[in-house]
Amino acid sequence: MHNVKVFPKVSNNIVHIADVSGIYHAVERAELIKVAQNSITDKFIQGEALTSSIKTANYLQVLLGDYEHEVFYAIWLNSQHKVLKAQELFRGTINAASVYPREVVKEGLAVNAAAVIFAHNHPSGTQELSRADIEITKRLKEALKLFEINTLDHFVIGAKVTSMAEKGLL
Repeated sequence: MHNVKVFPKVSNNIVHIADVSGIYHAVERAELIKVAQNSITDKFIQGEALTSSIKTANYLQVLLGDYEHEVFYAIWLNSQHKVLKAQELFRGTINAASVYPREVVKEGLAVNAAAVIFAHNHPSGTQELSRADIEITKRLKEALKLFEINTLDHFVIGAKVTSMAEKGLL
């Protein structure tokens, strides 16, 4: 898809894009988003390092921004901050997801992670941090620290992205 052109929507769910030979195809918006998500995930799984909060925020916004329910996500990293595994850990409702520190620790140990970046979305579009967001992050950080897994950040994905590390909350 070298020459991607998006035309006015036929409906809210259809876009037209050109393939490499210039032929346009109607594609469902959800399919296009899934292809973009898979492409980005493949790039990071192949050893790309997450070295900046902007790069990480962009990745997470594409990955989590389109869900209609809350999703809690972890990106497990090695000691050079290269992605070992990116995964959805918990799925919730439109405004909450239950997060269990024991299960998070098990996943981190299973991939032999040295560090982690957490993220979750707010389907409402708000990127404001709740008291519950801050508290669960503290609990996770403390639990993982016992196993020498550093918590680097926790991003909240709404219409914009908020980084707890940038707000001084880690």
